[in-house]
Amino acid sequence: MALLFGWPMVKGISEAFHTPDGLGLDNWRRMVEEPHFWDSVRNTLLLIVVVIPLQFVLALGMGLLLRTKLRFSRFYFYLWAAPLAVSDLAAGLVWLSIFTDRGYLNSALSELGLGGSFSWLSYQHTSTMLLAVVLAEIWRSTSLVLVIVVAGMQMIPKEYDEAAQVFGGSSWQRLRHVTLPLLKPNLQVALILRTIMGMQTFAVAQALTGQNFPLLVGETYKWFAELQNPAIASAVALLVLALSLVSSAAYLRLLRQSGAVEGAR
Repeated sequence: MALLFGWPMVKGISEAFHTPDGLGLDNWRRMVEEPHFWDSVRNTLLLIVVVIPLQFVLALGMGLLLRTKLRFSRFYFYLWAAPLAVSDLAAGLVWLSIFTDRGYLNSALSELGLGGSFSWLSYQHTSTMLLAVVLAEIWRSTSLVLVIVVAGMQMIPKEYDEAAQVFGGSSWQRLRHVTLPLLKPNLQVALILRTIMGMQTFAVAQALTGQNFPLLVGETYKWFAELQNPAIASAVALLVLALSLVSSAAYLRLLRQSGAVEGAR
């Protein structure tokens, strides 16, 4: 564990603060002064704020549908979980074939007589670039949340829901007062994992938009591979690590406080 995690972290920290004159903050100063840095911070946080709530709503909805034992529900589960086997870059290329200028979306719009010449991924259309990345991320990683939600639902005894139904609980009341409280540990794990993975989003956006939609991990790649500056790349990577740790700690604290308040009630 020390070799796999400890040594790379020590190496990264030393690189981030190393300057020709010794230790200093020159690398961090260059990082924040880079033109695309603040755009990458904004885009990364925006993706997390938009994508994660949508993924949890979709995963809960799909989990509840599977719980009703629909016909072919096992097939639906495997179908919805299939994106787990697709790499980030492959998912980005799939959606690139849809949103590119001569892609499936413009072809379909052309067949319907609705134009079909819109540049969805142009740097001039930031809103449609964001839409493309959001849809690709939802398709790619909602399956992870779904698997965690389904695993949690399978651990909830059916007697709880049946008892609430006998006492007149509506579907919404049973979801709010029975299912969601018992799913809380699973949702907490899924929330932390998805936030950390959201901070690391890169390949999907890179395949779709190149550098027109900068993200924090993309800045790490750019500084390391293109600009040949591992020191600043390490600084950006440490920033991603710090944001992940802070968000995870905040989730744990907020959920612990909400649990204490519910217990007191």
